[in-house]
Amino acid sequence: MMASPSTRPPLSNMQMELLKLYSAGVPDEYLTEIKEMIARFLLSKAREAAGKSWQEKGYSDKTAEKWIKGE
Repeated sequence: MMASPSTRPPLSNMQMELLKLYSAGVPDEYLTEIKEMIARFLLSKAREAAGKSWQEKGYSDKTAEKWIKGE
């Protein structure tokens, strides 16, 4: 069952920016590079969040070693 246009959520800010990019006529050979740039950006943000959480919880290399050993 398809949702009617009035019940669909609006596009996110990311979707709007991507639509602008695609409407500009980006060549196909750029798409792989753009996807890689987005992936690197999101990975960087995930690492930052993980590092912040790691520090807030007081984890250390010893913590990781214990996890690896199943302690």
